[in-house]
Amino acid sequence: MTRLRREIALFAIGGIIGLFVDAGIAQGLVGLVGWNVYTARVVSFLSAATVTWWWNRTHTFAHRDSGRGRHAEWLHWMGLMALGAVVNNGVYVLAFKLFPGLHAWPAVAVAAGSAAGSVANFLLARTMLFRRAGSPV
Repeated sequence: MTRLRREIALFAIGGIIGLFVDAGIAQGLVGLVGWNVYTARVVSFLSAATVTWWWNRTHTFAHRDSGRGRHAEWLHWMGLMALGAVVNNGVYVLAFKLFPGLHAWPAVAVAAGSAAGSVANFLLARTMLFRRAGSPV
C-alpha cells in the first residue's frame, strides 16, 4: 500500500472514531443530561476533534512532523477542522439548494457534506499541519 493510500485509510478510520465520539457525546448530553442540541454540539465537536487529532498524530501522520509542540499543534488542528466543518455544512446547504428533492432524503445531503468535509480536513491536515517528514514532537 502506498503511503498516501495508507494515510487516507487511517484518516478514514480516525474519522469514523470521531463520528462515534461526536454522536455519542451529543446524544448523551441531550438525552441524558437535558442539554440543548447546540451546546451539546460544541462539547461533542471539541471532544471528537481532540480524539481525531490524537489518532492522526499517532497513526495517520506518525511519520510526519508539524514542527509544533502538542498544545500548539492541537490548536492548529482545531482551527483546520473548523474550516472542514464550514465546508461540510456548506455542501450540506448547497445540496438542498441544487437538489430540492433532497429535503425528503437529508441523509444524502449529510453524506455529501461529510465526504466534502473529510476531503478538506485530510488535505488541510496533510498540507498545513503535518507537512514535514519526521516524527511528531
